Amino acid sequence: MASGILWSRLAGLLRESLLRSVLALGPAADAFGAALRIPNVLQNLLGEGSLSASFIPVYSRLLGEGRDEEAGKVAGAVAGLMAVLSGGLALFGIIFARPLTSLLAPGFDGARHELTIDLIRVTTAGIGFLVLSAWCLGVLNSHRRFFLPYVAPVLWNAAQIVVLAAALVADWDPTGAARALAWGLVVGGFLQFAVQAVAVRRMVPDLRPSLAHSDPGVIEVRRRFVPAVMGRGVVQVSGYVDLVLASLLATGAVAALLSAQALYLLPLSLFAMSVAAAELPEMSRAVDSSVLASRATDAMRRTAFFTLFSGVAYVAVGELLVEALFGWGAFDADDARVVWLVLAAYSLGLPATSVSRVLQGTCHSVGDTAGPARIAGIRVAVAAVVGLVLMFQFDEVFVFNGAFGTGGIGEQDGLAPHLGAVGLALGSAVAAWIELGLLTGRARSAAPDLRSPAVALGSLAVPAALAFLVGAAAKFVLGGLPAVFGAPLALGVSGFVYVAASHRMKVAEAHLVLAPIRRRLWR
Repeated sequence: MASGILWSRLAGLLRESLLRSVLALGPAADAFGAALRIPNVLQNLLGEGSLSASFIPVYSRLLGEGRDEEAGKVAGAVAGLMAVLSGGLALFGIIFARPLTSLLAPGFDGARHELTIDLIRVTTAGIGFLVLSAWCLGVLNSHRRFFLPYVAPVLWNAAQIVVLAAALVADWDPTGAARALAWGLVVGGFLQFAVQAVAVRRMVPDLRPSLAHSDPGVIEVRRRFVPAVMGRGVVQVSGYVDLVLASLLATGAVAALLSAQALYLLPLSLFAMSVAAAELPEMSRAVDSSVLASRATDAMRRTAFFTLFSGVAYVAVGELLVEALFGWGAFDADDARVVWLVLAAYSLGLPATSVSRVLQGTCHSVGDTAGPARIAGIRVAVAAVVGLVLMFQFDEVFVFNGAFGTGGIGEQDGLAPHLGAVGLALGSAVAAWIELGLLTGRARSAAPDLRSPAVALGSLAVPAALAFLVGAAAKFVLGGLPAVFGAPLALGVSGFVYVAASHRMKVAEAHLVLAPIRRRLWR
């Protein structure tokens, strides 16, 4: 699963690079970005997260009980109902594209406004494919097939990459390229769905779509689906709240926040979401609470092992990583330091956020989608309040020529990047730990034998501390090298110390790194 996610993200980076080369930051780029909001939001609300939380536990439990025929009826009914729902939403988006454009981008006018309307009418046509792709993911994951559904988005990116490459070679104008790219998005969505649909057909040849909404299994999926959608909606609101608050700060806060989030989400996707998603079908099949507690505890330990080091590495050597990835063009050393500080603040909550993903899956496996949704709402509220309190105080501090100053000091105050986004990131970190505490109590109601996340994280405290000290020292020693060389060296030394110390302290998860290395050496 992590491999599939990695390939998908690499394809997304290539697509984004070509997109900037073709559309740059002009009006067509604004229009295409606005037109992507509707399919992105609806996919997040109706797709993978919500559908997985409601459909996979029911379908996996029926399979585990040997009720394959009933499971097939539930899967077919969910497919039919989701097709009708997403098709209706797509039709709504096409018909009401003009008022939706005014709502999403009230500042657009003239040609940019009209182009956005045209693009929305195209992009919303692909919503159904993306939602049904999430249904395929649920079926395949329940049958323990993980790589294909997570690598399938490569095709979504590939279709757009082909269009962008053609636009570069033929030197298309930005407006024409944006229109073609919107159709490329629809084609990519179809390909992403089709490749999974073929696999589902081969695996469950008797499965037939239907609209049997009164089936008991379907009723159970529907009961879980609504709270899951509400929970996903809260997460969407959280992202918009951060951007709205960041827009109130000094210039550059939004960009710094987005750049830091791109790095922050990488280990969360690779190590937390992959483990949680892989465990959800198995936890749903658990015959009693002790088995569920055992699987959840093991999943927490695996997740904590990788994401705790990721957070430590971001704090210790994050500045070198940011410089290596973004340090070109107008992005200077002061910008890199600000993005690193935002990333470091986010990383303080990375272990909590990652382990929370496992606990959410534990609750979802027993049908509890409402509890995690309410806790997510509390997390968003706490993050907004704490961030609002801190962000203006941090926004008084700026970085210029590697040094820190405060508002009103120095002639470069208005030009230098400020640290307001750090306050928002700290609010997110505080809220992550509160969410973890609340989710722990909620998950223990389903699995009383569940070990505390503090045990999983505490067993890694010494290796993490050693990795931080070594990483910080390596950053200081390698500071004279170009970041593209210094960053991997510092990261590698820090990672070696972390794994070695974990192995020395008999942390079982160290074998997840050492075992593949040993197999290669012994060949």
